[in-house]
Amino acid sequence: MDPLIRIKEAHLKGLISDKIYELVVNRFPITVEGINRIEKASGIRFPIAYVEPSIIVSAPGTNPYEFGILFARTIPITFDDKFQVVIQISAPLVAYGLKGTIHAILAHEFLHFLELIKRISKMELLSDEITGNLFESVYADETRLFEPKAVFSDRTLLNHITKRFPAGFRDYKLEDKAIKLWIEKGLPKTNISLGANTVKLSAESLSKIKLDPLFLKKLDELEQKSRKIHKKKLY
Repeated sequence: MDPLIRIKEAHLKGLISDKIYELVVNRFPITVEGINRIEKASGIRFPIAYVEPSIIVSAPGTNPYEFGILFARTIPITFDDKFQVVIQISAPLVAYGLKGTIHAILAHEFLHFLELIKRISKMELLSDEITGNLFESVYADETRLFEPKAVFSDRTLLNHITKRFPAGFRDYKLEDKAIKLWIEKGLPKTNISLGANTVKLSAESLSKIKLDPLFLKKLDELEQKSRKIHKKKLY
């Protein structure tokens, strides 16, 4: 799959200008570098990823915490009894994000990917809770993800993650650019509810998903490392 196919289609349809298209394409190698870096630091292959030509915004609601820009998402897909995880990277992140920010967000989504596979292997996706707003999602992230230190051996990458995800992602400069240079310019935008990225599978569907035993063994090892790190944090 060409990771830029969606952005190319949007450009051909006139949804984004030549200038924006060239900016995304010219800066995409930073994303590729981040993916390669994550694979090297973890020893695990990065899932399929592609650039989404629209900015993803959490659907407006009565609660002010429901507003937010999602610069990347981990999306589970099921079709014909097959299961796949795809990382959706928003074009504004590629266009305006600093290198450290892009790599940190990719690493964060990679941790979501590992968490998702781990939970599937344990048949834990039958009744997943839905966090109602961005504020709650921050803390759900903090309690559910693998510890970055257990997964990545790259110290600089770990520093990027720690700096940008102290308790949920915030990069005010990037958000400001995304609003002024993308949303206010009328470029493609997709509104979603925060529960839209929650996957619920039947027991029958879960039982049909085949996972690599070596990959699961690796996840077990990372989970054990994460638990040890969690314990050290508590004491």
